[in-house]
Amino acid sequence: MSHQYIALTPEARSTALAQALKALETEFEVRSEFPAEVLEEAERAIAGFELPPIDKRGIELVTIDPASSTDLDQALHLSRSGEGYLVHYAIADVPGFVALGGILDAETRLRGQTVYLPHRRISLHPESISEDAGSLLPNQDRSAYLWTFTLDAEGAVTDTGLQRAIVRSREKLSYVGVQESLDAGTATEMLQLLREIGLKRIELERARGGASLRIPSQEVECIDGTYKIVSDAPLPVEDWNAQISLMTGMEAARIMLEAKVGLLRTMPAPAQKDINIFRLQAKALGTTWEPTQPYGEFLRSLDLADPRQLALMHQATSLFRGATYTAIDGELPPDTVQAAIAAPYAHTTAPLRRLVDRFALLVCSYAVTGQEVPRGLREVLPTLPDLMNDSNRVVNKIERAAIDTVEAASLAHRVGERFRAVTLTGSEESSNGNHRSLGTLQLESPAVMAPFEGSAQAGVHVEVELVHADLASRKVLFRIVGA
Repeated sequence: MSHQYIALTPEARSTALAQALKALETEFEVRSEFPAEVLEEAERAIAGFELPPIDKRGIELVTIDPASSTDLDQALHLSRSGEGYLVHYAIADVPGFVALGGILDAETRLRGQTVYLPHRRISLHPESISEDAGSLLPNQDRSAYLWTFTLDAEGAVTDTGLQRAIVRSREKLSYVGVQESLDAGTATEMLQLLREIGLKRIELERARGGASLRIPSQEVECIDGTYKIVSDAPLPVEDWNAQISLMTGMEAARIMLEAKVGLLRTMPAPAQKDINIFRLQAKALGTTWEPTQPYGEFLRSLDLADPRQLALMHQATSLFRGATYTAIDGELPPDTVQAAIAAPYAHTTAPLRRLVDRFALLVCSYAVTGQEVPRGLREVLPTLPDLMNDSNRVVNKIERAAIDTVEAASLAHRVGERFRAVTLTGSEESSNGNHRSLGTLQLESPAVMAPFEGSAQAGVHVEVELVHADLASRKVLFRIVGA
């Protein structure tokens, strides 16, 4: 894991960046503050909250998240069970704090999800819930929706249970810390089981024909007033932990499909024309894709240390289009599958941070006990896809704008300098300069992704010169040296 630090030492530059980041909230009309009546309702909900009668505090759960996280949605415990495994997965009881049809409920529908910006986190719920009373913090009695999965020797689910219960997390672990302990051979048996089960679930995903993009993330972090752009591929433990969440979402989808009511996360299979184009791109970049090999298996085979294959992974985004939410009530829709997962799937495991998960948990809890899903809850479900799709569009834009802002601020004083980079998409320029198409590159250091001009194919190492970096417009431009 490598972090590229951008030190904003000149005071004026630092102040201008802070102001620009703050301005994003206004530009994108983010609901930055909670109205007084929302906060008051949240406090009343906390004061009147009653723990459920079922006591599962004897299960030694732990949370695994980024080290700085305090909005902890999930806690898990893994153990062996005969030839297979037993998985307990506790999800924060957000429905217990948010009354359907209340003021807080209405506010969360306007927000859609938590927004993570370099300078602050804009929560879906008041922090008194998301980072305290509702969060699965260590050594605290908490109400949770406790999933219990029985797995066979291959990691496949053979039985699923769900109940609202009192739980108590024993420890707050970080991805980095868990990965280090696993690599060093000092991890507990439970964490070793996370790896074991995670790898088996990945094999099941491969057998289903599932696929995933392994593009290194580009995010902005702020530590002690200094911003840094981080570009890292996920740690293996993040993939193994994600498999537990995916398993839960798949079981939640199964439960809702059987009940014929709920909300799925769906995505169509890639269009044949997009697969044909991607095959041509693979050939152009010198990578062999056998005709009989599924695209998910091909993506798993790519070596991201090879610039051509990294560029190809970026091109693969064309195969992952059209993700949305699909409400169910009665007649099932024609397509209920999330194509990348290669199975029906539902967002269920992050209710503190994402609106739809709260409703999916409620539907599942009614369905597993054989109760009729209340009319008021059913009436909300068809409205959620548009709310979440709108929220996703805004959040994607503001998070991209935040990265662009930090990149521009960090490079503004380096115009004219040269950098080493890898091209992610190609660029062409006519001999007379009258026509050009911009490509995209990734600097080796700092971890900046930006457009460039000049002629270069995708997937090659190049030397570029920074020709433009402007904080006001959030624009950065490089040019191939010698072009």
